[in-house]
Parts: sequence; C-alpha cells; structure tokens
Amino acid sequence: MKRSIALGAGLAALLACSVAHADDSLTKVKQAGKLVIATMPNYPPITYKDPATSKLTGFDIDLGEAIAAELGLKVEWQEIAFAQMLPSLQTERVDTALAGMSDTVPRREIVDFVDYMRSGTQFYTGAQQAAKIKTPADLCGKKVGASRSTNNPQRIAEWSTANCESKGAPAITVVGTEGSVDARNQLKTQRIDASVQGNETLPYFQAMEPNTYVLLGEPLTEEITGLPVLKTKPALRDAIKDALDRLVKNGTYAKILDKYGLARNGMSEIKINSAK
Repeated sequence: MKRSIALGAGLAALLACSVAHADDSLTKVKQAGKLVIATMPNYPPITYKDPATSKLTGFDIDLGEAIAAELGLKVEWQEIAFAQMLPSLQTERVDTALAGMSDTVPRREIVDFVDYMRSGTQFYTGAQQAAKIKTPADLCGKKVGASRSTNNPQRIAEWSTANCESKGAPAITVVGTEGSVDARNQLKTQRIDASVQGNETLPYFQAMEPNTYVLLGEPLTEEITGLPVLKTKPALRDAIKDALDRLVKNGTYAKILDKYGLARNGMSEIKINSAK
C-alpha cells in the first residue's frame, strides 16, 4: 500500500511538473489580444511602405492581418532589421515574422517555419550593363552583390564554383550589401555588375522603374518562405498554420496573392518545415 501511495505521489508530481512546463504560447497571445509580428518594409511587393501614405503594405502585411483576424487578434507590427528578427523571437520581443524569410535547415535549429510562399533566387543586371551581360555565364569574373543578411551571397559563391571556376573561368566577386535597396543602388551606379533577388519582387521593380533592370536566365533555386515560430511554442505555430489553412480554403489567400501579382508564388498546401 505504501508503495502504491508513493508511486501515486510520484506520478502526481511528474504530472504537475509537465503542466508547469506546458506550452502556453497561444494562451499568452490570446490574453494579450494581439499577435506581434516583425517585418522590414524594404521588400516590395512583399512588405513595404506606400509612398503616398507611408503606411505598411504588401503581401505579407495583408496576410498577417488576415491570420490575426482568423485568430481573433489584432496585429502589432514591429519594424526590425532582418538580421535581428531571429534574436527578437528568442527574446520574445515578437511572436513571429513576416519578411520574406526563407525556410532553411540552419534556421530550424531555433525556429519552426509555417511555410506559405514559393520563391526563387534570380540574377539580374542593369540596363546599362545588359549589352555586355546577357546570360548568367557572362557574370564570371564580374562583381555581383546581394544583401549580406540573407543567404544569397553564399548562393552566388556556390553558383560561381559550379559554373565559373569548374570550367576554368574567373570566379564571381561576391559583394555583400546592406540590403536589396543598397544592391539596386550599387547596380545603378555600376559599382557592381549584377545582383540577385527573389523572383517574386523583381517584376514589381521592373514596373516601378521601367528600362532599369534586366533578368538573367532562370531562377537559380526554388525556395520556401515561412513564418518563423520558436520551437518552444508549438501551440502558437499550429494555430498560425490552422489559420492559414482556413485562409487557403476560403479563398482569402488566393485573393491576396492575386492583389500583388504573386499567383505563381502561392502554395496549394500550407506545411511546416517543408523546405529541403
């Protein structure tokens, strides 16, 4: 009998410990009445500020508002430098991020991704350089820039190894920039010869600045973009996924994609950590 009582007490203590450490991330967000989302509005049409009103706008912004509404919450947007978004999740300054963040295996050491969009890394050059740079192969020995806070500089270097150096051509000089805006400015001033950026954004800039940018070849990669949520917060992660599932089913997701000309970048099914 004493052994049974002791065993029962031990199980009760274990249960109490489990409850104490239960994931209450969704409960906390619900109690706060808001979903705090990091963004950096420098990546149109994904996230940017309307030039006329300075109001946050873009695909990610509309999608974040729709997700929050599905959860019965409001959104509090936090403008944070891209490189600081994962640290801001770790310090719980924000709950998630909507900023065109790629789902990658290294990032999954810290977060899980609720994947919601397809992308692809695309070489492009300026109209002034296009007479001499007509294909990606023409970039061997040239300067190619990309935001240093992304994994695009690494992708350029890998492409150079496979397509330039392995064939006896000079390597691409990879130039890290302060962001995609800086890369485009350096391209215009011919400090670099080309750049790379997500293929979901380039048609927007071609429309906004006609006869300025020329695409080179096909996208180098297919990437998956997701909302990062700390691995310690599966309840919040699953709630966000369920909200997105409902938005796909009721057609809201497709309408937001169409609004920003991103139909080809949509996903037929919302998944978690689906990138290879």
